[in-house]
Amino acid sequence: MWKQVICAALAGLLAANAWADEAALKKAVEIAYPKLKVHSVTKTPFNNLYEVFLGDEIFYTDEKFTFFIVEGRLIDAKTRRNLTADRMEELTRVDFSTLPLGQAIKVVKGNGSRKLVVFSDPDCPYCKQLEQQSLSGLNDVTIYTFLYPLEGLHPDAANKARAIWCAPDRARAWQDWMLNGQLAKGAAGCNAPVDENVELGKKLGVSGTPLLIFSNGKRVSGAIPRQEIESRLAASR
Repeated sequence: MWKQVICAALAGLLAANAWADEAALKKAVEIAYPKLKVHSVTKTPFNNLYEVFLGDEIFYTDEKFTFFIVEGRLIDAKTRRNLTADRMEELTRVDFSTLPLGQAIKVVKGNGSRKLVVFSDPDCPYCKQLEQQSLSGLNDVTIYTFLYPLEGLHPDAANKARAIWCAPDRARAWQDWMLNGQLAKGAAGCNAPVDENVELGKKLGVSGTPLLIFSNGKRVSGAIPRQEIESRLAASR
């Protein structure tokens, strides 16, 4: 989708004017892409190269806005570090202390000393993979799961989310469904914070599930291996 949006607008981007600073360049990008959120424009340490955080992606351009590098990654030639990925981690960092954890299903493993937030859709196959292959093997961690149904993909996910939340033991109900495919029957008259979680996800830019947020505010998408989760939990302390 990004390629189609950007390619369609490229013809109008080849302007001759030089943008003196990031603010002016940001304004130019906003004019070019009025339907997309321009979070920031930052000059990189590299000659005449600017970073544009647009939507949920990082792109690059010059001060004259004469080109747009799409799906490009800056790699440090000496260390081989992916500088674009490092920047994305910083730009999307979340203030963990502000998350409304009362809207999440809380599962404590072991002493629960480490903290992890997960945005998950009950009908998402990758979310089930994450639960079954990665999260189930963790210990000494408290996992807060925000039920985040993607109704465009999974029409019945919101109903399942409400049933799980409204079960007598929602933590057990969540694991029964994700690990064993057994759906609990929710109590009548229970108000599940599904709509609130969807609004929260929109504010945080959650566009897919599963999404993991660690206590240092760094986030990662996808059903990542347990070893990577362990490494990130250790780094977030």
